[in-house]
Amino acid sequence: MRIAGRKVTAKTVLLYAIVITVTVVMLMPFAWMLSASLKLNRDVFAFPIEWIPSQPQWQNYVDIWTKIPLALFIYNTSKLTIIVTLLQLVTSSFAAYAFAKLNFPYKNTLFLGYIATIAMPWQVYMVPQFLLMREFGLNNTHLALICLQAFTAFGVFLMRQFYMSIPTELCEAARIDGMNEYQIWARIMLPLSKPALSTLTIFTFVSTWNDFLGPMIYLTKTELKTVQIGLRMFISQYSAEYGLIMAASVVALIPVLVVFLSLQRFFVEGIASTGLKG
Repeated sequence: MRIAGRKVTAKTVLLYAIVITVTVVMLMPFAWMLSASLKLNRDVFAFPIEWIPSQPQWQNYVDIWTKIPLALFIYNTSKLTIIVTLLQLVTSSFAAYAFAKLNFPYKNTLFLGYIATIAMPWQVYMVPQFLLMREFGLNNTHLALICLQAFTAFGVFLMRQFYMSIPTELCEAARIDGMNEYQIWARIMLPLSKPALSTLTIFTFVSTWNDFLGPMIYLTKTELKTVQIGLRMFISQYSAEYGLIMAASVVALIPVLVVFLSLQRFFVEGIASTGLKG
């Protein structure tokens, strides 16, 4: 079979069929959540599924703001997410530049030891971290979560792999022109690393926005809680209000979609380029 002058093989057709099938399967839960958010409770689990409600209940999106302080939870989550994301971009790119372009004693050993922490589950050192934050008097503060998440070994690894693909001669030429290491990092490395920075932004934003266990451990005051804890509180108080629960879930998902769609054109490029050179 030929399409627009190209020969289409059975293997290509099968591959596209598999990709489309997997995509549909992955998107179905999100489509159901969006559909359920516009229904009455009695219609949420009706079968066959009415994907497009005949009478959309837009009031669900109004009621969720009055049932719980959702606006406050979204504000708290946004504040934490933005601060942690910015800090991780700065600390990860700065440390990665040192590991990629500077020479100092035990550089490879230190990098290997730092990256090895990725293999250690957070649950292993969760209790020591909590005790440390308690000794510092940071329990029930956003600062505890910010301090714990301001540095990431994964971010350093991701940025270092990208910096390794940038010619070292570029840094040497900048040094000859009189630039110090801080200027090289800020004026040369950062502008060239937009794909990697965008990739790290997506990973950090999504993980921080969706973090449940961290805020659950450190935040007990209602005025400090995040949107994920708020959703759990909503489910506890209104366990039968499935339409409202789905509406709140859709609202919590929107910022993640906006960030991903805004940076997705850099995402694939960043993932591909970080593996070019090790």
